[in-house]
Amino acid sequence: MVLTDELVAEIKFLSLFNLESVQEGVKVHGNADPVLIDAAQRLFDKGLVTQHDGGYLTDLGIEVTEHAQRMLTILKTN
Repeated sequence: MVLTDELVAEIKFLSLFNLESVQEGVKVHGNADPVLIDAAQRLFDKGLVTQHDGGYLTDLGIEVTEHAQRMLTILKTN
């Protein structure tokens, strides 16, 4: 699997969520980086977040974010 710029942006967006509190959402404002705005929309289209501009993680979004954040933690360790 090739990591496209779009996938990297989606992983970055998911890394913004605090999994310690699933009631804490992420909102992308209209003046944000267009790459981030597009990533939020794609994640909404995939059913991972509740709003086209972020919102909260869905059940599937929580699962995917847990995996993504674990992956990032593992890759960052020495």
